[in-house]
Amino acid sequence: MLRAVAGCGPVTVLPEKTRIAFQVRMSFAQVSPRRRWLDGHVVLARRLPHPRFRRIETISPRNHVHHFRLASASDVDRVFLGRIREAYSVGAQEHLR
Repeated sequence: MLRAVAGCGPVTVLPEKTRIAFQVRMSFAQVSPRRRWLDGHVVLARRLPHPRFRRIETISPRNHVHHFRLASASDVDRVFLGRIREAYSVGAQEHLR
């Protein structure tokens, strides 16, 4: 996950007790390591239903939290990488320009 996020550009990694957050201007993604998988979320400027997302929470009209679970490295596919890039853009607040 870190490689996928760092591939988007400069990022601040904020390790906490139970999770790791990723931030540009604002936090745009986080993961919580579990024994057999990673639970996490990305923040997108639009609702984007997809089988990868377990649920979507709308925080504001331009901030939608998409929850996911990654069980293996193969879950970080081309489509998921696109969502990471989109979330990075939201973290940089490019969607407000």
